[in-house]
Amino acid sequence: MAPAQNHSWPVTLEHGDLVLRPFRRWDQEEWMALRSRNRAWLQPWDATNPVPETGLRSFFEMVRVLNRSGRDGTGLPWLICLRTTVAGDPVIAGQLSVSSIVRGSAQSASIGYWIDQAWAGRGIVPTAVALAVDHCFASLGLHRIEINIRPENAASRRVVEKLGFRHEGLRKDFLHIDGAWRDHDSYALTAPEVPGGLLSRLEHERPAG
Repeated sequence: MAPAQNHSWPVTLEHGDLVLRPFRRWDQEEWMALRSRNRAWLQPWDATNPVPETGLRSFFEMVRVLNRSGRDGTGLPWLICLRTTVAGDPVIAGQLSVSSIVRGSAQSASIGYWIDQAWAGRGIVPTAVALAVDHCFASLGLHRIEINIRPENAASRRVVEKLGFRHEGLRKDFLHIDGAWRDHDSYALTAPEVPGGLLSRLEHERPAG
């Protein structure tokens, strides 16, 4: 599948101390340590494979598959990174993936994300999602972004509500999560709903100080 003409990869997005960047092979140690520290925090919301024997076998295979989706325009797999010092490299704090990019009459995509528990509740994920959405609308020309969330995931629901995503209903047994098929609430946003950009609207609505 050839990527759309206005698509390019790799792409890095930045806003203040927040950096969305592609995966690199040498991220393995830091990424796996982060996942290990957050195992209990993430497990209830982690996607799982209902056919385990077809899953990815290593971190390197995952990186290869993710970056291939970036190159062919079907996905945008980013690490959420934060600058914690002036001189050091940004640390990995989570992941944000734009997936299921569909062109033609749909011009749509889905977004999923997770964050290190140590960084949760600091406004990082809403900013990261807004940054990604603006890229999808302004740079890729997409029309619609969808985010699907388990009804029990209150923290993730607060993200989409803060960003003004519309609740469009419940999808039964929508995704395989934590070892079983789970219901998901579907939220969506279209480009005409944020003509000035989602990040700009988020920044404008945040309380000062």
